[in-house]
Amino acid sequence: MITPIIMLALMMTPYLLAWGMSAASHREFNTRSAAAIGLSALFIFTGIGHFVQTEAMVQMLPSWVPMRLGLVYGSGLLEFTIALGFLISNYRRLAGWLAAAVLILFFPANIYAALNYIPMGGHEWGPVYLLIRAPLQVAILVWVYWFTIRQPTNISDLYQGNV
Repeated sequence: MITPIIMLALMMTPYLLAWGMSAASHREFNTRSAAAIGLSALFIFTGIGHFVQTEAMVQMLPSWVPMRLGLVYGSGLLEFTIALGFLISNYRRLAGWLAAAVLILFFPANIYAALNYIPMGGHEWGPVYLLIRAPLQVAILVWVYWFTIRQPTNISDLYQGNV
């Protein structure tokens, strides 16, 4: 069940590095942009899963869902698009809204996978995995909101970790 740890590390490391460099050098670093880079890395990682673990991803959807393979590939491409949006400041907020929608709308697939012990990313642990996955999903959603959707109240919100 290393996947949640990888996800958190990808998401948080650029922010923590920017925050640490800012504190150590007494220079201002745009921690909001650093957090967006982390989100981009996270969505690239999860998007790759749709193409290298395709069959497991298909199994995460109930059999009554039509075109499961197409949905897996399409959602992988959507995650790559969101990742790209996080890297382009003019599209960052839109990417944040899309990411929030994806996180909310895709969560039932995680519940289904855990309840059915699908061997993908920790779901094989069964319902107990939801004790990890649900808080992780909320943490990612909060990170997305805080760093990409929420409007900074002033310029200092962009720097020194005050976002």
